[in-house]
Amino acid sequence: MNKYAVQHIMDSSYCFPTGEHDITIRLRTAKDDISQVWLFYESKYRIQEHQNKAEMTKVFSGSEFDYYSISLHLEDTRLAYVFYLFDGKEYKYFSEDGLTDTYDYSKGYYNFFQFPYINKVDILPMVDWMRSARFYQIFVDRFNIGDKSKDMSYVNMEWGEKPTPKSFAGGDIKGITEKLDYIKSLGIDSIYLTPIFKSISNHKYDISDYLEIDKDFGTKDDLRELVDKAHEKGMHIVLDAVFNHCSDEMIQFQDVLKNGIASEYHDWFIIDGDKPDQEKVNYETFASCNYMPKLDTSNPEVRKFLIGIAVHYINEYHIDGWRLDVSDEVSHDFWREFRRAVKEAAPEAVIIGENWHDASVYLKGDQYDSIMNYAFTKAALDYWSTDQLDAKGMAQRLNDLLARNSDTVDHMMLNLLDSHDTHRFFSEVHEDESRLKEALCLLYLYPGVPCIFYGTELKTTGGYDPDCRKCMDWDKAAGVDQTDIYKIITTLADLRKTYDFSSSLPVITADESGKVLEMRYKIGDAEIDLYINNTDTVCTLPCDDQTMLKVDAGKAIIMVNGKKILAT
Repeated sequence: MNKYAVQHIMDSSYCFPTGEHDITIRLRTAKDDISQVWLFYESKYRIQEHQNKAEMTKVFSGSEFDYYSISLHLEDTRLAYVFYLFDGKEYKYFSEDGLTDTYDYSKGYYNFFQFPYINKVDILPMVDWMRSARFYQIFVDRFNIGDKSKDMSYVNMEWGEKPTPKSFAGGDIKGITEKLDYIKSLGIDSIYLTPIFKSISNHKYDISDYLEIDKDFGTKDDLRELVDKAHEKGMHIVLDAVFNHCSDEMIQFQDVLKNGIASEYHDWFIIDGDKPDQEKVNYETFASCNYMPKLDTSNPEVRKFLIGIAVHYINEYHIDGWRLDVSDEVSHDFWREFRRAVKEAAPEAVIIGENWHDASVYLKGDQYDSIMNYAFTKAALDYWSTDQLDAKGMAQRLNDLLARNSDTVDHMMLNLLDSHDTHRFFSEVHEDESRLKEALCLLYLYPGVPCIFYGTELKTTGGYDPDCRKCMDWDKAAGVDQTDIYKIITTLADLRKTYDFSSSLPVITADESGKVLEMRYKIGDAEIDLYINNTDTVCTLPCDDQTMLKVDAGKAIIMVNGKKILAT
């Protein structure tokens, strides 16, 4: 038995409440090392005399570890527990003392694992509408021009022309409102917009006034109309919160430039000295951009100002949540206060962090609800773009990602193939349509919330920023409902509307040949199976009813209760 691989952490993604009387317990072991795992458990005040015993289930199998899990319904939530492992040769107990041959329950209060009490406030609730959400990300300047009467003098590129970092195409908020029916026709019910506040750039990530809608994009009334009409159609609007940094044109930073340490805003920024020097850059910035000074979110006045902005747009415009830009560079203390204020204003407002790496410390219920799941993006690229992963490796990677977080968080992760910050996925897979189709099937069925970047349905190509931020091709979109990609996206959206994928976690494996990626769900009475053959060889798989299923090379198949509902 590999004792070095066995791990359990209390009050973490290995131990988390899902209700006032419900808790999930996980244990990590070395891959293929353990045959069976049981949990001995009881109230911490009774375990000395009596122990319940339940067998745990292997739910994830990653590249190096297996993960066993069990969900318990408790009358007394003051839980104490000990694991019991069998590797085919020997039995071991596992407690805070590590692996032992025996366990003395009479002294268990020194070393059993525990969850002392399930407090309601510590339970991370599911944002209910995220259970079936299907997202569409829009880079506003490049999506659609709705206000034809506005001053277009700032526009410096033809619609559809290759963009540069300083190109302005003219897209606006009215243009999005105008296309809500088109977006909804894709099966989309949620839209994430890149920033819309006053800024001199096309991307608006350098904000000079958070309370003003950028005039290039429209007015406050335009935003109100967009949100209201989206809500009428059963859709949600999530805005982009840039709270790590601002523009050097923001009046607070301008005051510090003028008055230095005498400015009341000097401590809003992190300055080495009495006054910011924009040539020497003696202040903290986003990346190395001297025109984007970093805000000190440890400062109570800064926190009050920014959190006030977040709550204002919820109360005044009824937006449905925030995506948090560069969120991992902002203080935990800020996000805790931010969450309390946002959830008090709107409990169902979603909070999505932009953390590109493991963000489990932010996802314990006191900060974000989820993150943009770029780890899923990387797995998709390794499987479909660079062929670094075969089906077995992909299954292991996907399981490892699920093991990072609680089940509730896994079901709210914003999964994506690409975004405004990456190469277009269709270009990354060398414009191979079959690989895009396969990836979309996984995107929509993997635990979490699928998000497609505008134009994916049109097989939009593009390299890194700014090439990924091309204009939406509305001529091509006019016939999109006749294309295979459109039909696949809408079929997948219907599947997510029909079944509650947040109620279950799938079994993710590869077939015996290692060529077909398999994902199997049991949702109520329904069995939903996904098969992906990302090879150049036809594969035949045995089915439960003793028949054989042929999965052609470069194809994906989705079955519901043994009936094929989608074949790419």
